[in-house]
Amino acid sequence: MKKTVIFFLFFCLVIKTTEAQVKYETIQSSKLGEERELKIQLPRGYNNEEDKTYPIFIVLDGDYMFEAVAGNVDYYSYWEDMPESIVVGVNQIDKRFDDCMYSEQNSLPIETGAAFFEFIGMELMPYIEKTYRGGNFRIAVGHGETANFINYYLLKPQPLFQAYISISPELAPQMIDYLPEVMGKTQSKTFYYLANTKNDAKSIKRMTEALNTDISAIENENLVYNFDSFESASHYSLPTHAIPSALESIFKVFQPISRKEYKDVVLELEISPVLYLQEKYQSISDLFGIDKKVLINDFKAISAAIEKNEFYEYYEELGKMARKAYPETLLGGYYLGRFYEETGETKKAMRTYQSAYTLDEIAGITKDEVLEKAELIKEDFGY
Repeated sequence: MKKTVIFFLFFCLVIKTTEAQVKYETIQSSKLGEERELKIQLPRGYNNEEDKTYPIFIVLDGDYMFEAVAGNVDYYSYWEDMPESIVVGVNQIDKRFDDCMYSEQNSLPIETGAAFFEFIGMELMPYIEKTYRGGNFRIAVGHGETANFINYYLLKPQPLFQAYISISPELAPQMIDYLPEVMGKTQSKTFYYLANTKNDAKSIKRMTEALNTDISAIENENLVYNFDSFESASHYSLPTHAIPSALESIFKVFQPISRKEYKDVVLELEISPVLYLQEKYQSISDLFGIDKKVLINDFKAISAAIEKNEFYEYYEELGKMARKAYPETLLGGYYLGRFYEETGETKKAMRTYQSAYTLDEIAGITKDEVLEKAELIKEDFGY
């Protein structure tokens, strides 16, 4: 009986530490002159990784948008299609109109809208960064009026956010002019996702479609822009459709090389596919502050491209990368063996395969396979 109770308690502890952690807090704001309720989701294992920092999502309309964002973030990060992140929802029940107030003259925040703008940038964000281990990559999420509001941060000389998820925005009149101008000139990497539905109000559809036309015409390598127009969703169900698409577009570089990427991009490269792989992981480090280990899937994709295009000289650098990433396995030795074998250094190839035999199997490459390759070389060349 005692063992059963101990096991049950241990099981509950494991479940508790491996689930995303949701907290409910209030923050006193001098800008708003009141307290504001927050919902905060911390990543799984947050308490076990004290040196790790995380991207931060600021979700407006947190009273109903938080769960949609937090659930998708937890799901995508669980499958490693995006980095684990901190999600902060700002409740705006009965305060949405005041929070989003803007001037009819220039479409910019005034009065309570200006106060809410300062609250986010000068009070909420410093509080989150001081209290939790937030990184430098920040994402703003809004729906309807708040989807218009998040754009104000993009208009600043040094934007507070690097990514924006704008779902069926009820755009201020001059926003349609402000945004394309700013996006065309941005000198830092900026991600912008825009979505509407065919069932939106006519004014929303007209403004978002016009905005999409203008942004799509921008030629700026620092701007990563995606637009979706959904057929069947209502204005209120749209976030459940748009958020997964937004996460996939913003964090595409973080995801494993897909079949489509392999076929359409990797196989058609005019540069070394190994350089492409290195640049992919350097981008992850630069954007998200995460030194992500190169996935086995990505090594296999680059190896397949080398074999398909018969660019065997690239195996040398790939082998060095694999040895660094997976030193206890035979992956690096296998790639280096292929390099030596295909570039005429057969004795080196044989010895490299033989040395790899002592290491762990990985990526479908077995000890029997490398030993067989070594034996075939030995027979063919009489070593």
